[in-house]
Amino acid sequence: MSPAATQSTTTPATAGAEPESSVTELLDAQHPEGREPAPADGDEDPKSHRSVPRSAAFRRFIAQGWGPRPAEDEAPAESAPYAARRRAALSSLFPGEVLVVPAGPLVRRSNDCDYRYRPHSAFAHLTGLGTDREADAVLVLHPRAGGPGEGGADAGGDGEGHGHEAVLYLRPQGSRDSEEFYANARYGELWVGPRPGLAAQEATTGIACRDVALLAEDLGASVAEPATAGLRVVADADPAVTALVGPLRTGAADEVAAADDELATTLSELRLVKDAWEVQQLRGAVAATVRGFEQVVRALPRAVGHPRGERVVEAAFDGTARVEGNGVGYETISAAGDHACTLHWIRNDGPVRAGDLLLLDAGVEADSLYTADVTRTLPVDGRFTDAQRRVYQAVLDAADAAFAVARPGVKFRDVHEAAMRVVADRLSAWGMLPVDAATSLEPEGQYHRRWMAHGTSHHLGLDVHDCAQARREMYLDAELRPGMVFTIEPGIYVKSEDELAPAELRGIGVRIEDDVLVTEDGVENLSAALPREADAVEAWMASLRG
Repeated sequence: MSPAATQSTTTPATAGAEPESSVTELLDAQHPEGREPAPADGDEDPKSHRSVPRSAAFRRFIAQGWGPRPAEDEAPAESAPYAARRRAALSSLFPGEVLVVPAGPLVRRSNDCDYRYRPHSAFAHLTGLGTDREADAVLVLHPRAGGPGEGGADAGGDGEGHGHEAVLYLRPQGSRDSEEFYANARYGELWVGPRPGLAAQEATTGIACRDVALLAEDLGASVAEPATAGLRVVADADPAVTALVGPLRTGAADEVAAADDELATTLSELRLVKDAWEVQQLRGAVAATVRGFEQVVRALPRAVGHPRGERVVEAAFDGTARVEGNGVGYETISAAGDHACTLHWIRNDGPVRAGDLLLLDAGVEADSLYTADVTRTLPVDGRFTDAQRRVYQAVLDAADAAFAVARPGVKFRDVHEAAMRVVADRLSAWGMLPVDAATSLEPEGQYHRRWMAHGTSHHLGLDVHDCAQARREMYLDAELRPGMVFTIEPGIYVKSEDELAPAELRGIGVRIEDDVLVTEDGVENLSAALPREADAVEAWMASLRG
C-alpha cells in the first residue's frame, strides 16, 4: 500500500505527557564524551586520563580576550530549493503525521576516537546538508493545518489544507565561557572547530532552526495536537532519538515498526529519480573519479615495486578523492591478479605484478555526499594478454548489450538480463557450462552465475547502492524513467583454483562498470571519459605513463 492510502497505526500519546529524559540527557547517555566535564574542582573522573584545567581562575581567564567570531556565510545553499521540494513531496504522503529524520550520532572508531562524521542519507536528502554536518541534528516535519507553508519554513502540503512545518534541531555552538568550549573533546570549539550558528544554518537551508535541547518538548506538543494522526521516525538513524520518541507513541510494537518501515521505504523511493541538482553532483563526482583513475595509472610502476602494491593503488585513488571531494563513497576495491575474482576485495594487501590485471572499483564522494561508482580492469604492464583480452571482450560485449536495451520504459531487470545472455553465451562457447546457454538462462538453471554472482545494475546517488529499501515493484520490476541514475557492471571471475575453466583463463577477473543517466530518449554514460575498449584502455594508459 502506498503511504498516501494509509495512515500510521500509531496514535498520539496522552496529551501533556512528557518523556522521562530530555534529548540532551539521552544523547549524553549514549555518547558520554559529549557531556561537559564536572565543574567542581578536583571532582574528576578517576578513569579519565585527560588533563583538563578546572580552576576558577583558568575558567575566568580562558573566557576573556576573544574578539568577535568571523562572520558566518549566510548565503542560501544551491541545494535549498531542491531539498524544499523533496520535503514537500514527503509531506504530501503523510498528512497529519509527525515525521522525524535524525542525522545520526558520531560513531566510535576506538576508545574515545570517532570516525569522520557522515549524516544519514535521508537527512542529507531532505536538508541539502553534506560533508560532516551536523552530528546529532534532527529534522522534524510538524503537521500544520491550514495549507502549505503555514508557520514558517515550507515543507509543503497536499492541496487539501494539510501540510508540515520543517524544523531543524541542532546543537548550538557553545559560548567561550562554557566548559564545552575548551574541555569537550567531541564538540568543543578548541578541539574540533566552530559549528555554524542556528541563524546561519537557517539561512543556508531555508529551514527554521532550533536548539536540539527543545526537541523533546516540541515533539510532545506536536503529537498532543488533536489533529495529529501519528509519529514516524527513521528508526535506524539515531538510537537516542528513537528512544526519545518511544514514550510519545502507543500501539503494538509490530505496528510501530511497520509505520517506521513504511517511512524508510518512502524516503528510499523518493530518491529513485534524481533532480537537476543531484545529477550535477553526480557528474562532478564522476569527473573527480576519472582523475583518481588517472592517478592510479601513474602510480602503477611504484605499485609493482611494492610488496603491498594494492595499497599503493588504494592510496593513489583515495588521496585524490579526499582532495577533490569528501572522500571515497565506499571502500576502494584494489584487486590484482586472483584477488580480482573476490567481488568485494577491500583488504588490498597483495602485490601488483606485471602481466596481471588490476580490477579497480572506486568512486569519489562529493562534498554533497553523492558518489560515483566506476570499475575498470587494467593490464598492469599496459598490455592485455590474449587470454585476458578474451575475457575482457566478453564482459565489454555484455555491458554493451545492457546499454543497448537501457531506455525509458524498459524494466530495470531487463538491463541485467541482456548482459546475462552474453555472459552465458561466452561461457558456453568456452566449454564451462554443463548445459547450453539457453538452458542455463532458465530460472531453474543459472549455471553461468557461478562466474558472475552479482547483479548487473544498482541505483546510485547518496548511497553507492542507493534506494535499497525501495519496494521490488519500484526497483527491479519498475520501468526506467528519465532522471534515474544507475550502474551497468557485468563481470566474469575465474578463480585460479577453478577446475571447470580452461587453464589459460584461471586467475582472471574482469568487471567493467559505468554510471548511467536515463534521458528522455535513451541513456547517457556519465563515466564515458574513461575508455572501455581494450585497445583504447592500452592507449590511454600509455599516454598517462608518457
